[in-house]
Amino acid sequence: MPIYDRHDRQDLDQLVEEYITTTNINRRQFMQRATAAGLSISGAAALLAACGGGPSTPAKVTTIDVLTVWSANELANFQLQNAAFKQKNGVTINVESTRDLPTVLNTRVRANNPPDVTGSPGLSQFQTLASQGKIVALDKFFDMNMIHQQYAQTWLDYVSVNGHLYGILPKANSKGTVWYNPKQFMANGYTPPTDWNGLVTLSNQIAGSGKYPWAMGVSSGAASQIYLSMNGAAMTNQLIAHKIPWTHSSVKQAFQYFGQIVQGKHYINGAPTSILAAGFQDASYLPYDTPPKAYMYYLGDFTVGFITAQFPSLQAGTDYNFFPFPTINPTYAGAVTGGADVLFAMKDNDATRAYMEFLSSAEAQTIWIKQGGASSVNKLVNLADYPNDVQRNAAKQLSQATIFVSSPDDQMPTAMESAFWAGSLKYIQNPGQLDSILSSLESTASSVYTS
Repeated sequence: MPIYDRHDRQDLDQLVEEYITTTNINRRQFMQRATAAGLSISGAAALLAACGGGPSTPAKVTTIDVLTVWSANELANFQLQNAAFKQKNGVTINVESTRDLPTVLNTRVRANNPPDVTGSPGLSQFQTLASQGKIVALDKFFDMNMIHQQYAQTWLDYVSVNGHLYGILPKANSKGTVWYNPKQFMANGYTPPTDWNGLVTLSNQIAGSGKYPWAMGVSSGAASQIYLSMNGAAMTNQLIAHKIPWTHSSVKQAFQYFGQIVQGKHYINGAPTSILAAGFQDASYLPYDTPPKAYMYYLGDFTVGFITAQFPSLQAGTDYNFFPFPTINPTYAGAVTGGADVLFAMKDNDATRAYMEFLSSAEAQTIWIKQGGASSVNKLVNLADYPNDVQRNAAKQLSQATIFVSSPDDQMPTAMESAFWAGSLKYIQNPGQLDSILSSLESTASSVYTS
């Protein structure tokens, strides 16, 4: 055999091995590489079929097992999508909800009992599972031309690993929103601030009148938004990747700005104990109680779902609204943190294929956004389908942000994310220990990012 042919055979052997044992290449790429190695189109097609990659004949099933972190209103909205899918396809969706999804998912994966479809609160677990070949590559059967019509490349990159699409984005949220009660602001002569100094001035004005300007619960994520607003995307991404240390002056400054709110004199009733004891959902109610127990609350645009469920008679724009997170550094005005929920398939069958295609569609996502509490990054979703101007403006903030960075904690390795949240809580309780807290975070990062 000539040397050239032997090289071609080696290329084909490597191609077959890669296609069978990984999800790194799709059928189109298999055909391209096989023909480049010297096979005719018919020969390449025959080889692909022998590898199990001919005309798609996935197993047929009538139920799908979904593991999710969603609960309450989010779960109810998700179930509306599931009901629509069942009506179209006759497939039953069995949903298990857990707040400790990463642990439950890892346990099931180790036991070789993964769910058909699931999602990760953070990107780290999703990326790890995809790299390990444990997630179905969607670009093997999706119409990628249609996907590109529906999603900007930045969002496809968000759910891709090693150049392949592994996840879908059923909904997204901006975290650049500060919630308030417009009627109370008007009655008291308050004006939504546009910059940080204005925010502090307004907070002092409210506190000086004997009222509490802020509500806050654990896990608000304000420190991450502050860091982005101060330093921009490049430095934020460097911090996420541990290219700059947690002891860097920019990190300390962001925590100190956060401290201006959580430690502000007469800013938060019962702080710091009340912050550590309150869940972020319960804290969102305080500006809308009668009389109000607070006047401002920072949390993502999904907060509208909490507000409307607790106070169904309130009117959007009149009784509740948000103002954009105030500018800190004018260079990065309009910068927004946020996130998108990622769903991925761990089993490949006819039902999961149809389900993933459905959930990625404007049809399915319109079902959710009509209920409120979330935005869609699918370009075919009509803004007119959002239930009110508050929701529309939240969707616009997400799509029109001058700078967008996925929530930094969502992008950190799981151990680093846990350490970050623990450090944030320690800072709320003991702000004088900030240097020690940041040194501890740096120690964790040095271990996590080199392991």
